[in-house]
Parts: sequence; C-alpha cells; structure tokens
Amino acid sequence: MSSHERQVVRLALLAPLPALVVAMWLLWIGKFPLSLQWSVTGLLLLALLIVVTMLRETVVRPLQTLANMLAAIREQDYSLRARQANGDDALGLAMLELNALMDELRSRRLGALEATSLLRRVMAEIDVAVFAFDETDTLQMVNATGEHLLGDDAEALQEKSATDLGLAECLRGEAPRTIDLAFRGQRARWEVRRGAFRQDGKRHQFVVLADVSRALREEERLAWQRLVRVLGHEINNSITPIKSLSERLQQLLQRAPIGHELDGELRSDLERGLGVISGRSEGLSRFLASYTKLVRLPQPRLSAVDVATWVQRNVRLEHRLVARVLPGPTVTLQADGDQLDQLLINLVRNAVDASLETGGGVTVSWTVGGSRFVLAIVDDGLGLPETANLFVPFFTTKKGGTGIGLVLSRQIAEAHGGALQLTNRTDARGCEARLTLSM
Repeated sequence: MSSHERQVVRLALLAPLPALVVAMWLLWIGKFPLSLQWSVTGLLLLALLIVVTMLRETVVRPLQTLANMLAAIREQDYSLRARQANGDDALGLAMLELNALMDELRSRRLGALEATSLLRRVMAEIDVAVFAFDETDTLQMVNATGEHLLGDDAEALQEKSATDLGLAECLRGEAPRTIDLAFRGQRARWEVRRGAFRQDGKRHQFVVLADVSRALREEERLAWQRLVRVLGHEINNSITPIKSLSERLQQLLQRAPIGHELDGELRSDLERGLGVISGRSEGLSRFLASYTKLVRLPQPRLSAVDVATWVQRNVRLEHRLVARVLPGPTVTLQADGDQLDQLLINLVRNAVDASLETGGGVTVSWTVGGSRFVLAIVDDGLGLPETANLFVPFFTTKKGGTGIGLVLSRQIAEAHGGALQLTNRTDARGCEARLTLSM
C-alpha cells in the first residue's frame, strides 16, 4: 500500500473514531446483555471497515484510472477511456477532459500516420533521388530512386558517409545547380537541390538529385529537328531546280550535232562540270534525306522480341567481320523490332569499322539484372578520341560518316524507356557500347 493510500485509510479511520469511541463507551457502561454488547461492537467495527474500504476505493480508484491513462498517453496508446466521465462533479469533469484529450491525440496520431504514409508513398514513386544526411554527413534516409541510383538497398546504404557514396559534392556549394556526377560507371548531368531540417534537435540536410540529361537531350533533339526542317526546306528548294537544270543541259549537250562550235575541250569541260553539279546535288539530297530520320522517328510499336534471335539475325548482316556472340539468358523484350534492328545494325557497324582499323574483333553479349536488360558490344578498335560530342547530330569521327547513326540509336533506346552509352574500355584498347532497357 502506498503512502497516499495509507494516508486515506488513516483519515478514514480517524474521522469516525470520536463518535465510535463514545458509542462503545455508552454501550459497555450500560446494563446490556454481554452478547448484545459484543454483537453491536462487532457490527460497529464491521461498518467502520466497510466505510473505510469504500472510501479508499472512491478516492484511490479514480487516481489509478488517471495514472493508467497518463501512462497510456506516454506509450502513445490512445485506446483507453474513463467510464466515470461526466460533468456533474469535479472528478468526472477531469475524466471527461482526459477522454477528450485521448480522442484528440488519437486523431492527430492517425493524421500523422496517414501523412507519413503518403510521404513515403510519394517518396517511393517520384523519379528523383532523395537523400537525408545528419550533422556528420552520414546517410540516414534514402528513397527507392536513390537506392536504384546507388545500386544498393537502404539498409546497406545507411550510416555510410557522403564521401563514400560519392555525394560529398552535393552537400557543398550553391544550390540549386547542375553538375556532372557518375554513378555505377554512368556519368550524367544532375540538378542538385538541397535543404535543411531538424530531427531530435540536431541539424540535418536533405539532397534531391534530378537527372536532367534526358531532358536536355530532348531539348537538343527538338532544336536539331527544327534546324533540319528549316535547312531541308531551304536547301531542297534550291537543289531541285539546280539538279533539274544540270540534267537538262547535259541532255542538250549530248544531242548537239558533231561539228558544233562546242566540240572539243569546251564540250568536255561543260559535260564534266554539269556532271559534278548533278552528282553533288543528288548527294546533298541523300544527305538531307538521312537527317530527316531524326525528325520522323515514329513511336515504337511494341511486340515480343526474342533477344537471341534478334542479335544473331542482325550480327550476320555484317559480312566484313564476323562478330563473336556470347550466349546469354533467354529473354523476350516488348519492343519495336524494326527500330531495335536499326539500332543494333548501327552499333555493330560502328564496332566493326573501329576493329577493322586495328585488325581486332567484336564481341556481343547480354545480361539480365532484376528488371534491367543490358546488351554490350565491345570492339578492339582505337577507342573514342572524343566522347563529349558522340551524340551530337552532324558530328562524326569517320570519313564519309553522316553523324546520325548514334543519335538515331540513342533516340530509339530512349523511346523504349532505356539508355545508350559509349565508353572507352578499361581492360584493353577499344570501345564498349552498352544498351540498357527495362523489361
């Protein structure tokens, strides 16, 4: 029994004690039968005990109820309710207010849980990477996109430093800004946004990384498309009559009778000059026609594509050098087969062109990791002398190249929700083209 309960019992005994003593004194000095005196004494003591017990329950039980409810609040259990809650007395009013507090706390807790659930859902679905670091630049939280970017799950990534994760640069300098970052060997342009918050009284930072490479490439592609349309329209308007006139003049020269004043060297020079004009006009027309592919690439028409059949069929089209195809897992992609054919033909042709310069070979392989399909084409050429402009339209390092093969190939890859990368090999001389598609 606690000291408070003992105090209640003591006061309950002392309150009726004077009257009980007087009653007992009168009972025992009176001329009453002994049996009656003992009976009345027992009844008085029993009544006193019942009154003390009831008083203790009346005082102590509500306090225990209050204590239990306060303990539940501390444990964040808001399901308890007091039964004696009413506004008729002070104790009931206190119980009523405590029940109202429980209802309010429960409502707020549900709201917080729902908000947290919504936040987690949004964090899981957004296509930007979010990282939270404590005051020592140690990772405390990462969303699903961040896990995919770093190639590991949150449990393995937590408690690692920003330096170990390659994110130290994101915690320094101005924000927002755009920087080049490499993750898992893939370099891209990222927009970095940063903010601060407090948790447990300590300062934390969160970093948001958004891949802007594809958006920038899309803007570049639209700009090139507009440029190609304008150039194509203007140049074709000039080339068509030039070509027609040169062919007409050639026909007139051929029909001119022998002995005409144009015989001899002048006739030969005119025929040769008109032939050059006609040939270059036709070549320029073909040149412009090839660039219209960048403008008119249709949306993919998806169908089942067996990877092994697709690779073997297109590799056999290259007769200058037999590429080695490594066996891979059985995979079926949902993709536009015609567009993937064009992509693979371009990549294999580039690899063969590079390998023929050095007498090397070409290897084609594919792997599957989770929901990602990766096709690798490795050559033994001289490598890439310039990687920054590889996907710029009109740029080419090959004699006689048009500079649209890689641009068109990456456009096809991105139209299928994938990516195309070209990097110099690290294990030997040469280049590796890597196509990544979602399955």
